[in-house]
Amino acid sequence: MHIILNAFSFLREKLKQQGIPYVDAPWVVEDKICIVDLIDSLGLKQSDVEAVFVNHTVMPKETLLREGDRVALLPPGTPGSYRLLSGLKEH
Repeated sequence: MHIILNAFSFLREKLKQQGIPYVDAPWVVEDKICIVDLIDSLGLKQSDVEAVFVNHTVMPKETLLREGDRVALLPPGTPGSYRLLSGLKEH
């Protein structure tokens, strides 16, 4: 199955150190993989990723990915206004 992967902030450096592309990167994953398993397969800790966007919507880490999904990993520490705009935090 194919997805598109993006990572932000210090997650980019962690992936870069492993030689993993992280900007609009085509990625082949196994069928019926959930976000938790994707994070593990990238060599990241679950605590490294505060939020995950799937097709521009914040989704729980237990979400199963589907063919063609666009996945963006966001680390902890995103500034307050962006937290509200992105749906990470409610008013």
